[in-house]
Amino acid sequence: MSKLEKILDSYLSYLAAEKGSSTNTIESYNRDIMSYLTFVNGDWKEFEKKDNIQRFIVYLRKRGLKARSIARYMSSLKSFFNYLIEEGYVTENPLCEMERPKIAPPYPKVLSEDEVESLIVLPDDSKIGLRDRAILEVLYATGIRVSELINLKKTDVNLETGYVITMGKRSKERIIPLNRHSIEVLKEYMNKVNPRGKYLFPNKKGEKISRQAVWKIIKRYARMMNKENISPHTIRHTFATHLIQGGADLRSVQTLLGHQDISTTQIYTHIDRKRLKEIHRRYHPRQ
Repeated sequence: MSKLEKILDSYLSYLAAEKGSSTNTIESYNRDIMSYLTFVNGDWKEFEKKDNIQRFIVYLRKRGLKARSIARYMSSLKSFFNYLIEEGYVTENPLCEMERPKIAPPYPKVLSEDEVESLIVLPDDSKIGLRDRAILEVLYATGIRVSELINLKKTDVNLETGYVITMGKRSKERIIPLNRHSIEVLKEYMNKVNPRGKYLFPNKKGEKISRQAVWKIIKRYARMMNKENISPHTIRHTFATHLIQGGADLRSVQTLLGHQDISTTQIYTHIDRKRLKEIHRRYHPRQ
């Protein structure tokens, strides 16, 4: 075992014993650092040179690694060099002044229109099923957050004019239209279930339903569709994406979602561009 490998072994033990890092984290650090160690042929003098680290990053790019993966390699090496400084092996961390690759935020997962339809029709006609369908319809019709949904009171919903009033972040009130489907489902829910208490979706005690309960409701129907990754926020993302795809302007979507900054809403234009690019790639005759 080389000098560097011995030091790396001590570092990994340090991560487990003193930092309490998980097995997966330790294995990831080990792989990343060993890749660079192999790149410099295990040479200690070459290992600590900034130029070699930069060459290693170029090498990773040429291998086709994405910015997120390269950033992880840099983070692993930076952490290891901090350990080397603490132990007195080196005096400087060559990664401190290196700029990490810019990582675009991950595109949120969204459902297709057919998938939304399949999800919403899954609840049965029991009282619980009617409640669940109403929850799904309201989430998709309005794009409200689950925290806003559970706080909706019966008086916040006007089924004659077709809107809900919700209190968003920083106690900002929004008025959001309901569509025909959600109005019909809510009317059936209110007439047949007649929820007790002041909340639109109460629990058995008449108090507001919990976030966890809504999450479990959606997960239950998601499993029925063999889709484990659907959450209340997935439906919110889907609402916004479908509006943009249908031609809605960004400012209107920002208002409906209750975003403070329009840059937060702009992620949905990227999703639409991605979809258009895929359509172009698939159907244009000259690819």
